[in-house]
Amino acid sequence: MTPALVQMPFEYPEPDITLRIGCELVYETSVPTPSLMVLRPRRMPDYRIENEMLKFHPSLSAHEEIDSHGNVVDRVLLKPGRNVIQHDAMVAVTSEYENIRMRDEYVPLERLPVSILRYTLPSRYCDSDKLMDFAWQHFGRYRQGAERVQAICDWLHNNLEYRFGSGRPDISASEIIARGFGVCRDFAHTAVALCRTFNIPARYVTGYLPDIGFIDPGAPMDFHAYMDVFLGHWYVFDARFNQPRIGRVNIACGMDAVDAAFSTIYGEARLTKFEVWAYQVDPNEVSVGDPIDISKRLDGTVVVRRF
Repeated sequence: MTPALVQMPFEYPEPDITLRIGCELVYETSVPTPSLMVLRPRRMPDYRIENEMLKFHPSLSAHEEIDSHGNVVDRVLLKPGRNVIQHDAMVAVTSEYENIRMRDEYVPLERLPVSILRYTLPSRYCDSDKLMDFAWQHFGRYRQGAERVQAICDWLHNNLEYRFGSGRPDISASEIIARGFGVCRDFAHTAVALCRTFNIPARYVTGYLPDIGFIDPGAPMDFHAYMDVFLGHWYVFDARFNQPRIGRVNIACGMDAVDAAFSTIYGEARLTKFEVWAYQVDPNEVSVGDPIDISKRLDGTVVVRRF
């Protein structure tokens, strides 16, 4: 019998800087509408949630569940009229760049548990079964593991155009590669799909990506999409930016964007406001629930400030 995977201990760096993350969504409905909200950060070992607030106006009955991917889901029934959902949190993160402690330990399929093995399969948006020939033609010469994953990200970063506003809810990875452009969701789907063609477990992830040690690109703050790849441990890869970053905070993960949607509405509801914030702050000056004040933002430059 093949021995099961035994994960080696992994030393996570101690958090030493603080982020303020959150969002405000406004939905308008005409009838009571069941909804799933995935807005709160995943519980992860590489950051620490210091304080968190989730508010609904008008007051809505909310029930917390953890789904099969480990995401925090709030089940709510939207009321007729205007529904305001506000999430705000202070999160301690490390100032180390991600993957600096990576150990490239590709695990053979026969040793993977089923909970991880499922991330090698095709899905609605990550149609890896349609990309087999393309993947082997472009990446077959690379060594299995981190080298091949990075080659995939390099190719996507260099060959797909990031085109703001081009996102569509009905387009898959193979169609994105044929089209040649997309948004961060599309970069993530194509990267995940291409990894899965080589039986490398990869999951789609959404989260916050502040501009710590990174020049603010000037775009409105938003949720970001990228992927986690299992190489003995889960490591992040981001074909959109394709460089190590600081302070990433995961919200949700899954087979593709269906599993990681920030909201799933079972009925008609109009999203009339969508605001996201993710920036470094001094925890002695900013608290959860304070008005959003970008003048207290400490990131957006190449200088990393530690408190």
